[in-house]
Amino acid sequence: MGLQDRYGNELATQSIAARDAYLAGVESLMAATPGMDAAFQKSVEADENFALGHISLARAKQLLGRGHEAKAPLARAKELAAGASPREQSQIAIFEKILTGQGAAALDAIHVHMKEWPRDAMALAPATSVFGLIGFSGKTGREVDQLALLEPFEKHYGDDWWYRTQLAFAQIELQKLDEGQRNIDAALDAFPKSAHAAHIRGHLFYELGERETGLTFLTDWMKDYSRDGLMHVHNSWHLALWSMETGRMEDAWRIYDEALSPAVAWGPQINVATDCVAFLARAEMAGEARQPGRWREIADYNTKWFGRSGLGFVDMHTVLAYAMAGDGAALAKFIEAPKGATADMLQPMARGFEAYAQGDWARAISEIEPLLATHERLGGSRAQRDLLEYLVTSAMAKAGRAAEARAMIEKRRPQNGKGKGFPLAGL
Repeated sequence: MGLQDRYGNELATQSIAARDAYLAGVESLMAATPGMDAAFQKSVEADENFALGHISLARAKQLLGRGHEAKAPLARAKELAAGASPREQSQIAIFEKILTGQGAAALDAIHVHMKEWPRDAMALAPATSVFGLIGFSGKTGREVDQLALLEPFEKHYGDDWWYRTQLAFAQIELQKLDEGQRNIDAALDAFPKSAHAAHIRGHLFYELGERETGLTFLTDWMKDYSRDGLMHVHNSWHLALWSMETGRMEDAWRIYDEALSPAVAWGPQINVATDCVAFLARAEMAGEARQPGRWREIADYNTKWFGRSGLGFVDMHTVLAYAMAGDGAALAKFIEAPKGATADMLQPMARGFEAYAQGDWARAISEIEPLLATHERLGGSRAQRDLLEYLVTSAMAKAGRAAEARAMIEKRRPQNGKGKGFPLAGL
């Protein structure tokens, strides 16, 4: 029996040092703790011919927002693939598809791969979570698909903390809150340092409308979490929102300026590009004055990193940034040539955001309200897509339709109004 990973899969290396570093990298990737790229780098330094170490290093670079650094380890993994096991060859092929933008093909390959090697968690991981291949598929019903993918693997993973974390998120997004709570609490008990698990526990607090409890929990958890961690920006976004929603605006802006702003946040770029926009918009809808300088800053950042349409969730935030910054020229480019699986949603969103930014409440409502029925297609979590629901509600309130606005948001997000009420001016 050769060396194995934590799930009992054999590894094509005879180096214990390479194996140990690889295991550390996998754990770091699964938990979003700092250092996954460094661990995989140590793995290939210990055994330069370890193909799985190279492809895992490439994947880590991509997740960290340094995709340009993934080319060399990807190329090396492909060179070494012939000497790897069939499982490793299949995993390398999956990650090559992901790294080269072939998301649908990668998802198909994962389905095939997992039938043969059901405990290959590294191969399954890209298909999980709201930012995964299913999450960003652009399909209606993708939340149901996410849970349907994960549930059959319970017999293979049992109480594994990573599996319970991902299963819990899928359950919480479908409002299976009791099941989700059992699984996420079990995951945190098994591996308290998992930033993904802490994040998903935060989503459960959100869905239950428990702002004060969520703020206390995540504030305490984040005390020992490095700024280099993959989830630092996004977990800080949750803290900023809860601070705002509980009346701690000074704290909310401090968190924005110290952890979210493009001037200070290292990445991943997708979190900076979306979380900054979402916070600024929600702050304004809650009654804060518009922040022209901050809007201009994040609009410029999104132009740098996401200046072309293609990924609906990011596009939603990018066109909102352009609208609020008053950048009609940049907004027009997205309206004229939308691309990606949710391209059909981009034009009305862009027009609606522009109308909202200009105070044309009726037009904002007419453009965006029809999108609410299928906004899961955009990807991201319910908590993130509430941006659209809140914007329509805010426009209704500003248009003098406060009773209608309250009725709509109470029906769609009943828990959001617990405690201090909905974080929307006019309600």
